[in-house]
Amino acid sequence: MRVLITGANGFVGRELVRCLLARGSLRGQAIGSLLVLDRDLHGLPDDARLRRHFGSVTDPALMRRVLADGIDVVFHLVSIPGGAAEEQYELGYQVNLLASLELLNQLRNKSRPPVLVYASSVAVYGGELPERMNESAELRPELSYGAHKAMVESAVSDLARRGDVDGRVLRLPGIVARPREPNGLRSAFMSDLMRSCAEGEPYCCPVSPEATAWWMSARCCVNNLIHAAELDGALLGAQRVWQLPVLQLSIAQVIDALVERYGQERRKLISFEPDARLERLFGRMPPLKTPQARAAGFSHDRNAATLVRNALSPAAPRHLPLTGEIIHATAHPA
Repeated sequence: MRVLITGANGFVGRELVRCLLARGSLRGQAIGSLLVLDRDLHGLPDDARLRRHFGSVTDPALMRRVLADGIDVVFHLVSIPGGAAEEQYELGYQVNLLASLELLNQLRNKSRPPVLVYASSVAVYGGELPERMNESAELRPELSYGAHKAMVESAVSDLARRGDVDGRVLRLPGIVARPREPNGLRSAFMSDLMRSCAEGEPYCCPVSPEATAWWMSARCCVNNLIHAAELDGALLGAQRVWQLPVLQLSIAQVIDALVERYGQERRKLISFEPDARLERLFGRMPPLKTPQARAAGFSHDRNAATLVRNALSPAAPRHLPLTGEIIHATAHPA
C-alpha cells in the first residue's frame, strides 16, 4: 500500500502522518510507503516507511516524480488558508485551484483508480448562513479560498463519476487547537483562545462570548479523513461530498469547558474586543444537521469537554478511537 499526503507538515498533516504510522495499515493493507510532500518536512517522525518529497504541490514535474511508481491512496490537504489566499490571490489560485486540478489530472486511472480524500472547507457556504442548516445548503462562497474549494469539489465529483479517481470530499470546520503562529487563518482565534487558556496566558478574544462557531479537534478530523479513505467506493455511488458533523458551540461554552479543565481562575485572563466583520464571517455559525454524514460513519467530538480534551491532550494515543462519539455505519475554514 502506497499512501501520499500533500501538505504533510501542516497542522492536520502531521497528525495524520503520526496516526497512519501508528496504525500501520489502511483499507485492510499494510502501509509499505507513506509518501509525504511539503516544502518543509523536518518536523516529521523518523520512520523507514516515510518517503520525503520536498517542494511545492504547484510543480507538475515534482508531482509526476512522486506518483511515478503508482499510488493507492492520496490525502490532499495542502492549501493556502482563507485570509492569506484573499490577500495573495495569485498564490491561492496556483495552490488551491490549479495545483489541485493538476493533481487530479495526474491521478486519472480508469483501470485502477486511486482513492483520493480531499480536504474541502465550510468556507464554501460563505458568511450569510440560514438560521438552521443541513447538508443540502447552497454554496455561496464569499472568499476566493471558498470559491476554489467549491471548484475542486466539482472536479473530484466529476472524475469519480467517470471512474477515473475514487474521490471523497470532506468539508472541514474549524480544526483546533493549532499552534500559536502566523498561519493566514482568520479563524485562528478559535485555537488561540484554547492555547492561551490552557497555558495560563492572557488572551483578548476578537469575537464576543455569544459568538458561535463550528469546532472539531485535529484528532477527530484525522479519524474522519481515514474513515473516508476506508469507505467502499463501490457503495458510494454519486455521493462523494460530505459535510462533516460539527460541534456548534459559543465562545462562552468553550471557555466554560476550558476553565472546568484548567481552573476557574483562568477565566479572568480572557478579555473581549469584538471585530464585527470577523464575527459576521466566523461567529454566527448556526446549528448544522448532517444525517447523511452520520449514516456514513463520520463523527464529531461529542461535547465541549471532549473537544477540549481531544484538542489539548497531545500525549493521547494517536491511533485509537476518539474519546467522544463514534457512529457505526456502512474535511480550515478560512
